[in-house]
Amino acid sequence: MNAGQPGIFAQGAKHHYHLEFDLRADAPAEAVADALHGVREPAVTVGGGNVVVGFGPDLWRRLSPEGAPHDLRSFAPIAGPSGPRAPATQHDLWVWLHGVGPDLLLDMARGVARRLRGVADLATDQPCFVYRDSRDLTGFVDGTENPPVDEAVDVALIPDDRVGGRGSFAMTMRWVHDLDAFHALATREQENVFGRSKEMSIELDDKPNTAHISRVVIEEDGEELEIFRRSTPYGNVGESGLFFVAFSADQSRFDKMLARMFGTAGDDVTDHLLAFTRPVSGSYYFVPSLDALEPIVG
Repeated sequence: MNAGQPGIFAQGAKHHYHLEFDLRADAPAEAVADALHGVREPAVTVGGGNVVVGFGPDLWRRLSPEGAPHDLRSFAPIAGPSGPRAPATQHDLWVWLHGVGPDLLLDMARGVARRLRGVADLATDQPCFVYRDSRDLTGFVDGTENPPVDEAVDVALIPDDRVGGRGSFAMTMRWVHDLDAFHALATREQENVFGRSKEMSIELDDKPNTAHISRVVIEEDGEELEIFRRSTPYGNVGESGLFFVAFSADQSRFDKMLARMFGTAGDDVTDHLLAFTRPVSGSYYFVPSLDALEPIVG
């Protein structure tokens, strides 16, 4: 039976690594496929590692013309009416590694980059980590709105009877936080930014309409438009933030959530969280099923 890439759902890894590549203009599709063969195999065997491979819309249509959903499209820049912006930095290939330790992931990342060196240029080289009990560096729990594990597959994967079945639409965005400004707020003010309590992550009864969850939790016809988040923090003393990753069976869910965050949904309300963080990248990818991926990566 066709299945989604298992790394989308694999839990428990404390260390993550994201690589994004831009295909060279003279690289034929066959050369890309050859370079990707075996990319799921760890460079060394020092423990368990998961690999998820996603393709930009143009590259996937070259590699699998019949397997690309008709609504698959590239990330478009967003300009909010009150100033916040989200740039489009669409890349051709995304490889997400996560596993037991930074040494294993570095070896795996180097192996992937080495395989692709002749056909693509490395654009993103971002190690990440799980912070405390799955919190963002702001101190708030990340991914509270995620569906439970037994529902995540239906949320993240395209149904079998559609083109691209058991594949997934994915979005990556790197956000840079202004932690000094955020941590200067009183705890209650921080909670109003997110719409949840900081310690226990309980939704506030009196959250403002500018709170983060007020903007990204969307209902249509009585049903919540869910996505499956797999974001992790990154950083050092000089710069830190969140590498946002999400999967969905419907790409339009991302568009609707971003529109509500950036104030382009028609109500001119902007997510207050944007006063303390800004996106510096944005890409959409198609993450094919194992059956669709097998002929390409071997």
